Amino acid sequence: MAAEAGLLDRLARRVDGYRFTLRLGEKGRVASVGDGIAWVYGLPSAAAEEILRFEDGSRGMVFELQAERLGVILLDPEANVASGSLVSHTGERLEIGVGDGLLGRVVDPLGKPLDGLPPPETDGFSSLEGASPPIVARDFVNRPLYTGAKVVDTLIPIGRGQRQLIIGDLGTGKTSLALDSVVAQAGQGVKCVYVMIGQKRSEAALVIDLLRRHGALAYSTVVVGEATATPGMKYLAPFAGCAIAEGWMRRGEDTLVIYDDLTTHARAYRELSLLMHRPPGREAYPGDIFYLHARLLERSTRLSQDHGGGSLTALPLVETEEGEIAAYIPTNLISITDGQIYLDRRLFAAGILPAVDVPLSVSRIGGKAQHPRIKEEAGQMKLDYLQFLELEVFTRFGTKLEAGTEVKIRRGRLLREILKQERLNPLAASFQLAWMIAFNAGLLDGFEPQTLPDALQKIQDGLARDPLVLDAARDEWLALLNNWLAA
Repeated sequence: MAAEAGLLDRLARRVDGYRFTLRLGEKGRVASVGDGIAWVYGLPSAAAEEILRFEDGSRGMVFELQAERLGVILLDPEANVASGSLVSHTGERLEIGVGDGLLGRVVDPLGKPLDGLPPPETDGFSSLEGASPPIVARDFVNRPLYTGAKVVDTLIPIGRGQRQLIIGDLGTGKTSLALDSVVAQAGQGVKCVYVMIGQKRSEAALVIDLLRRHGALAYSTVVVGEATATPGMKYLAPFAGCAIAEGWMRRGEDTLVIYDDLTTHARAYRELSLLMHRPPGREAYPGDIFYLHARLLERSTRLSQDHGGGSLTALPLVETEEGEIAAYIPTNLISITDGQIYLDRRLFAAGILPAVDVPLSVSRIGGKAQHPRIKEEAGQMKLDYLQFLELEVFTRFGTKLEAGTEVKIRRGRLLREILKQERLNPLAASFQLAWMIAFNAGLLDGFEPQTLPDALQKIQDGLARDPLVLDAARDEWLALLNNWLAA
């Protein structure tokens, strides 16, 4: 009764305040429709990215402003828009619901459910094209984000708030590494958003099933712009995922966003731009393709404590062809991000998984976020590994080597064997430190490469019985490691 009385009171005030006045409005008409876009005449005061309403109730977003007409992305695939349909202003921008109600859900770039469940309950709305945080609102990246992969967490570390590119040819394990990173966030207090752009429905279902079986869907949201979607929906997908993660970041939480992948996104944007008659540039991409990805990835950061202290870490994926990292889109993204993890097809074919090419991989700011103990043990390891890769070339010609060189090659081969890892098997930071101390102290030198998995399993079992914190003294670690390996 109280609610009804309040509603009647508001209606009465609205009626009392109503005045007959002259109201000016604009109406446009659809000139043509096709390929998920509509050309609209009229509406001279329309703004870029404004939402328009068609007479059948469906919506569109202004994408192209021309002197006489507007290019509009249709947002409702079931829309009944035809030539001659009326169009009107809304004055709104495209937004998506955010909040914990999206955890465990699969949605499209507009926030509509794709998992057969009711629409998710949201705490508010976030703009798909929100501005990136200003410099004064940002803080240094100083906390690690563990991916669970030995080669990444030790030699190419990632910090919370970083933008780290995963790059490689088709079928080299980019998606597997990204999924490992999501699974590794269990119990880490990091909420994840996995964005799939232009992937087939079967591939999307497989990813969702893997996340569900490993318990990762409980703290994740999946945004799908599937292969059969219009170019406009594929274009909006990564911005939707970023907006969802920003909602948590503004609340002071840590988030991780996977963009799988931005090569497909760039192609969708190229197709959309050509349909809108934008002039093509290099490889027919529009001239603002760099700005497109820059404004997306610049929203990834770590906020200062005065602004909540949350973080948004981005792991964009990009595909190369025949290992050509100097192509247009890969080089654009390399220059935008804070480093790259390069996956090599030859390493993949040789069974070195994950197939990370250490010489071509770099993390420019991740070392600042690495735990001091792990950083101390990994300090010389990457340099020694790079030297080993150069020295190993000489062994192919049967060259007689000095004793010291043979020792370096043997230890390098042991390290390469240690860095191998099965997919969907993320490892804790304490284990990463344990094997590095054992390797640096020479405790693993007596093992043959084929027996190393047993030694590493002994270390893992020992940690399960006698857990140690990362800050424990090195002598304490060495004492336990000797006992575990001698067991």
